[in-house]
Amino acid sequence: MENHPIIIGVTGGTGSGKTSVTRKIMANYEDVSLAYIEQDAYYKDQSHLSFEERVKTNYDHPLAFDTALLKKHLQMLLNGQAIDMPVYDYSAHTRSQETVHISPKEVIILEGILILYDEELRDLMDIKVYVDTDDDIRIIRRIQRDIAERGRSLESVIKQYTEVVKPMHEQFIEPTKRYADLIIPEGGQNLVAIDLMRTKISAILLEKKK
Repeated sequence: MENHPIIIGVTGGTGSGKTSVTRKIMANYEDVSLAYIEQDAYYKDQSHLSFEERVKTNYDHPLAFDTALLKKHLQMLLNGQAIDMPVYDYSAHTRSQETVHISPKEVIILEGILILYDEELRDLMDIKVYVDTDDDIRIIRRIQRDIAERGRSLESVIKQYTEVVKPMHEQFIEPTKRYADLIIPEGGQNLVAIDLMRTKISAILLEKKK
């Protein structure tokens, strides 16, 4: 069998624990070459807009992403070609001039809130994982992250969550759960589910190397 890379999609709402799950999967494969791709890197370039217009961007809507470029880059990696992944500058609300060079790997982990929304993108994945965490826990994590890492006020985080994040989650993210091969409650704390993932990945790697 031709040795194509495996693509693993890890999704879930904001603060669900997607990154924790991804890190625990990656930690188990030190002898396997891995590439980590965040959907967030593929937010659309907004350099043609004024800063005031950029600030109004709804980052939880499917149209915020340059999905065509993401699909093109994943297809290139599957074909053995390297890519230059964009870097998004949150302070400027647009894509930066920098890129990250990623060469083809055995396993590609794609993480993001809306990676299961697009059918063509879903079809590129070998394993699709949805991290399902209680809304109360997710908003607490979101508050902690945005205040600590993005200098936001408590009031602004709560306002954004109730007016944008929660409605977008219910409309676009939560419904993609039905496309997942595996639903992991409570994210990285669910060690049984993580072990199941590792076993499945190992089995696919073994099969592809035959």
